[in-house]
Amino acid sequence: MFSFASLPSLAAWASGTATGLGLFAVVGAQSAFILRQGLMRAHLLSILLTCALIDAVFIFASVWGLQTVAGWFPWLTDAILWFGVAFLGWYALQSARRALQSGAGLATARRAAPSRRAALLGAVGFTLLNPHFWLDMMVVGSLAYSFAESRLWFAAGALSASITWLAVLGAGSRLFAPVFSNPRAWRILDGVIALVMAWLAIRLAYGGI
Repeated sequence: MFSFASLPSLAAWASGTATGLGLFAVVGAQSAFILRQGLMRAHLLSILLTCALIDAVFIFASVWGLQTVAGWFPWLTDAILWFGVAFLGWYALQSARRALQSGAGLATARRAAPSRRAALLGAVGFTLLNPHFWLDMMVVGSLAYSFAESRLWFAAGALSASITWLAVLGAGSRLFAPVFSNPRAWRILDGVIALVMAWLAIRLAYGGI
């Protein structure tokens, strides 16, 4: 009779996938950035690949000892937190400004897409300057150790979840693109993004990670 218990590697992969979906499948700062770039058709594939690569590096790094590195440099967590607060606050202000200006979001989308470099820097910033990203990596690393020799399969499962969520975001942004031919839709989107970013910044500043 087939059982996950008889296949430790598959069991670890399935657990990693479930854990990853629980951690990553949320509409946070990175997700909002990806959705907006997708609606603008601004280097979406490059952004998704960059985010997937970052996740891959840090998921496997967390299994191999990210917690140890954090123990060596205890100040690193606070530094990332406050950089994250500043970055999210700045982006919230930019989104709020576009939401308050009639047609600003649509005008931005109709202009030439921002440079690939700017888009990729945004993807890196929204990932690495997010303290919750580091917390997620710590969780993945901690849980992986319970799978002993199969812990890399757990990491592979977590990466599968990350790639799945990124694909959903990319496809979703293309699916809803026709809706955003209306300037009002852009103002609503930017308003929601501004609120999400501001809420995340305030939560980090007053509640920490």
